[in-house]
Amino acid sequence: MQLSDLAVLSQPAPAYPPLSRRMGEEGRVLVRLLVDTSGQVDRAELRASSGSSRLDQAALAAVRAWRFSPPRRDGQPVMAWVTVPIQFSLEG
Repeated sequence: MQLSDLAVLSQPAPAYPPLSRRMGEEGRVLVRLLVDTSGQVDRAELRASSGSSRLDQAALAAVRAWRFSPPRRDGQPVMAWVTVPIQFSLEG
């Protein structure tokens, strides 16, 4: 399942770790989420690291607070995995 297949109800942005900001760290984190039948994140796993454990942990912490409309199959709520990219960039 792709993120575009789910209706996102709440998607707070990750907090940029202050030390990472001072050090100029940037990167892309891929996180795999298990969304439960209530639309909450049941599990979040690191799929691909940004190369910075601080950015990776900030991404994982942020996505755990995301909320979705429950995934559905044949009209019934189901649990589903989705992989999402989180980009940390000091510009823009």
